[in-house]
Amino acid sequence: MHESIITGLQKLKIAVEYKPDLTPDELPEQLEGINILVVRSKVRIDQSLLMNADDLEIVCRAGAGIDNLDTDLLEEKGIEIINAPEGNRDAVAEHTLALMLSLLNYIPKSDIEVRKSIWDREGNRGFELKNRTIGLIGYGYMGRAVARKLQPFKPEILAYDKYLPKIDDDFAKKVTLEELQQNADVVSLHIPLTDETRNMVDDDFFNKFRNKILFINTARGEISNFKSLVNAFENKKVWGMGLDVLPVEKLDKLTSEEKDLFDKLTKMPNTLFTPHVAGWTFESYEKISEVIVEKIALVLNKN
Repeated sequence: MHESIITGLQKLKIAVEYKPDLTPDELPEQLEGINILVVRSKVRIDQSLLMNADDLEIVCRAGAGIDNLDTDLLEEKGIEIINAPEGNRDAVAEHTLALMLSLLNYIPKSDIEVRKSIWDREGNRGFELKNRTIGLIGYGYMGRAVARKLQPFKPEILAYDKYLPKIDDDFAKKVTLEELQQNADVVSLHIPLTDETRNMVDDDFFNKFRNKILFINTARGEISNFKSLVNAFENKKVWGMGLDVLPVEKLDKLTSEEKDLFDKLTKMPNTLFTPHVAGWTFESYEKISEVIVEKIALVLNKN
């Protein structure tokens, strides 16, 4: 955690115990008498962890995604859930644009070729965002931030969000998933990982696109799977992918089948990978902590 979260909580007269080195096995016994718990993505909040947490009132996820929290259990126990998508939405949006622009302009390919003394201007002629139709799947904090940062480039922006009744800004046009699949030629995911979205991006998902797309995922890797990502290339449904997340991110733990598919994916043309860092900038590291403190203050004042 950024140090600002400690000073911020202390200003609220909250006693802070900062224990970043606790193992998952050690954590449950440390929760006796604790009122507020702040965790990052690696800590799974479930029944076994909460067995000694009778005094717990608030669980904070220092980041955006809450797929590591058993939200049903927490709600059943009356424990408030706080997350901080406001803290890293700009970081995610900028990273998303970086992946788009890099791939649309063949920058990874060009860089590799020039280092090999290959000077191929025609083979690396790029595309401008202004002439693209961008499809955003998910229009919460992240999707909206991407749409806002795309405005100077003037592309057409379509947004599909199953749980958003309407879009109350002028950045994007609300469409159905079917409309997005019929018209988009760049697609970017900004949805949480839930039981509903796990493996949502499968062969059927890709096959419904009319255009050959550029696919960007800075959301959660488990929304798709290695096989479908590879098939999308082999079936000519995508021409490029920018992936900040993978279906399995512990690369040393891949099964032999997953390893074969991952190796195949890395050899596909116009692919660009980053290690789940889209929302992890120096600035977002601090802003996430500030948002958590602000929201804790609001909950305490409400109570």
